[in-house]
Amino acid sequence: MTLDARILILPGRGSSGSDHWQSHWEAANPHYLRVQQDEWDSPVLDAWLPRLNAAIQAEAVPALLVAHSLSVSLVAHWASRYSGPVAGALLVAPSDVEAPSYPAGTSGFAPLPLRPLGFPAIVVASTDDPRVSVERARQFADAWGARFVLAGAYGHLGSASRLEDWPFGQLRLAELAKLAGVTLPVNAA
Repeated sequence: MTLDARILILPGRGSSGSDHWQSHWEAANPHYLRVQQDEWDSPVLDAWLPRLNAAIQAEAVPALLVAHSLSVSLVAHWASRYSGPVAGALLVAPSDVEAPSYPAGTSGFAPLPLRPLGFPAIVVASTDDPRVSVERARQFADAWGARFVLAGAYGHLGSASRLEDWPFGQLRLAELAKLAGVTLPVNAA
């Protein structure tokens, strides 16, 4: 089967455990590829960026990026420094890495680039996310030229939210594919 797009899963800090919707999606679809990082618990942007860039550049087939939390800022940094075959990005639960309340232990992710990404994107936020306010998430979406969607009150939209295969997110991924003009694997979204 030839796909019009590759799906790259970009977990946030700590990776995405077995209860995370990203892990459910990856387990259900062999076309989804997780971009692995050497250090998940104390991320350094200058170490994460080359891994993402290598995954994007690995094939000429365009990629749809599915980012959660800290990896949303990774995508913004990648778009400000690199170019490559990216068809679009689903940016879920962006962490406000510039907020004074942001947990310590990451390096280089702030300041967050606030300019158009150069490809279609959808930012999905929760109304009660402790890592970003709705207003700040909307500011990110506006700056990146992304569509903004509220998912409801689900915290940080991670493992603790118990979203399992997260049909709402799958619908957003299908919308993104349509915006980007690519198709998804049959068993995706």
